[in-house]
Amino acid sequence: MQDAQIIQEVVNQVQKKLKGKEAESSNKHVTSCGLTEFIGTAFGDSIGLVIANVDEQIRERLGIDPKYRSLGIVGARVGAGPQIIACDEAVKASNTELIIFELPRDTKGNAGHGTMAVFGAEEVSDARRAVEITLQALGWSFGDIYMNDAGFCELQYTARASYALAKFFNAPLGKAWGLIVGCPAGIGMVMADTAVKAANVEIVMHASPALNTSHSNEFMIMVSGDSGAVKQAVMAGREIGLQLLSTMGDVPKSLQTPYIR
Repeated sequence: MQDAQIIQEVVNQVQKKLKGKEAESSNKHVTSCGLTEFIGTAFGDSIGLVIANVDEQIRERLGIDPKYRSLGIVGARVGAGPQIIACDEAVKASNTELIIFELPRDTKGNAGHGTMAVFGAEEVSDARRAVEITLQALGWSFGDIYMNDAGFCELQYTARASYALAKFFNAPLGKAWGLIVGCPAGIGMVMADTAVKAANVEIVMHASPALNTSHSNEFMIMVSGDSGAVKQAVMAGREIGLQLLSTMGDVPKSLQTPYIR
């Protein structure tokens, strides 16, 4: 009787371990799959996809130019600034056009956006290349987003804006462009005022909870001008934003390695 109890206890322990391993296995992320549409994933809960030959009904419904037979797609649960900067790099380096850039109210419970970006291409290789470049760039474009439990400050900068930024964020082609964002929105307003006082830049666009956002709790400006001036403005906004956000919680931490220096 005692031996039977010991055997049963051993069996129960083995079964428990097996169930634990099954649960652990089911919780692991799948980093690749056999679907030809899948390209990869990146920081920010971002996924890269491609449609080699888009259906005519989808193309007509979305108002996509018939010359674009293939689509490259990047969907993300967080971000907007990191994705548009990354998409702009992709447009510079591929024969594509960023034809859709939408900001869903998402961010997995935070106060900002998610992102849906769509590239149009005549060849599937170009669509795939644009998505690959975007996913790679997200590794650094999240570097100047600083967060704590109360909110975040986001900064973006490029010395030469291309067609993606021009189309969706009013950036003058070939000129330096910067993004200054604060959340809660009140912090963003002070960041914006400090930034434009710090350097000779032009505001080319702004957004607030009720304007050019998905009613998110952010205030932001996009600025253009000489490269040095734009960078100075962005860094000035960052400095005061981090000080203000720190009064509401822990010292805000960068999500990646900051790249604006």
